Amino acid sequence: MNTVHTSNLWIPYRRPSNKSCLRLFCFPYAGGGASVFREWVDSFPMEIDVCPIQYPGREKRMTEAPFTLMEPLIDALVSGLQSEFNIPFAFFGHSLGALISFELVRRLLKRGVSPIHLFISGYRAPVIARRKPPMHLLPDAEFVERLRDYNGTPEAVLANSELMRVLLPTLRADFALHETYVYSPAVPLSCPISAYGGMEDPEVKYKDLILWEAQTIGNFKVHMFPGNHFYIHNNRKELASSIIKDLTVDYRKYSNACESIYTGTWN
Repeated sequence: MNTVHTSNLWIPYRRPSNKSCLRLFCFPYAGGGASVFREWVDSFPMEIDVCPIQYPGREKRMTEAPFTLMEPLIDALVSGLQSEFNIPFAFFGHSLGALISFELVRRLLKRGVSPIHLFISGYRAPVIARRKPPMHLLPDAEFVERLRDYNGTPEAVLANSELMRVLLPTLRADFALHETYVYSPAVPLSCPISAYGGMEDPEVKYKDLILWEAQTIGNFKVHMFPGNHFYIHNNRKELASSIIKDLTVDYRKYSNACESIYTGTWN
């Protein structure tokens, strides 16, 4: 994998390329870091600059305090990424990352900026009420048990008390982001939305994803993949192909400056 480190803390690495005509920002789930999307970098053609997002409080930003409220996080993302919006771009977010990317799009729209596509993955439409009681303030033992129910953290990690002591503050912060979030109705987005989910996901069903349609005046679709809530790890190639197909259509509407994208000849 050929990547370079960057000076932007929000995008710790990306593939070196002077062919990029479009950027795809990828927002990880609760507890996840930019490394969730490390293999994605080579799953897309050189014309797409894949930008894994690194939140504070994990991996190379471990010493920074994680965000616990949505508004300050969106403020920081707008400031940290604004220079990257100089070419057409799209957002992909999984689980908590889907909610973050959605709120970031809404904020950018107020500034007259919009992605050409929003890819929502593994997160129910924001109009749906929370189904489970909050967990970010639970005692450690109960918090870990609730984590176990999500099947996203390896048992070896959950059973390692020293490692969990390091990880718990960031995990609690991420769940606080989700559990203190309050949806506010607003003007629908102008960009298309593709909503993705796992067929065996016990938390997010097709009926939860279809309601995202109300959040856009653009095209909308739902695509289900085999697997549970973390289906993205076992369906990377298929997921990338679906995203590339949508972005090919979207890009043609915006520019023909990149001939290989305009003619649909991405490899």
